[in-house]
Amino acid sequence: MANVNIIFNGKEFLLSCDDGQEEHLMELAEKLNGKFDGLKSQLGNIGENKLLLITSIKIMDEYFETKTKIEEKKNELNELSNKFKELKSLVYQYRDDKENEVKILKENQDNFREEIEKNKLDYEKIIDDAAKKIEDFIQKTNIDNQIQ
Repeated sequence: MANVNIIFNGKEFLLSCDDGQEEHLMELAEKLNGKFDGLKSQLGNIGENKLLLITSIKIMDEYFETKTKIEEKKNELNELSNKFKELKSLVYQYRDDKENEVKILKENQDNFREEIEKNKLDYEKIIDDAAKKIEDFIQKTNIDNQIQ
């Protein structure tokens, strides 16, 4: 434990604190003394006990205001976190939907490719059959013309 001499309201006090906390204790004492002196100059000499009580109440008021603001910020942070999670979920859902769309489009493309190849073979067969029939017709016509 460390000992620290602080001055409050013009009087010196010896206080103990954990090792390494000396500067922090002095800073707190200075702030408390500043508030106390500020109220003393505002309100006049109304008695040390009453000034200490008013100083304590003012500090507690600041503490509770700060605590309330922290709770509000925590709630805002939680809301933002929930919105982020919701947005993240929507992004993943959108990604999954798009991946499914791409998969379906690829399947459709493959099906069209197969259908085009099948139709190509069918058309080639039709053209070959038509060409053969035309050839046969021309030959038959030539033979008929020679006979006459």
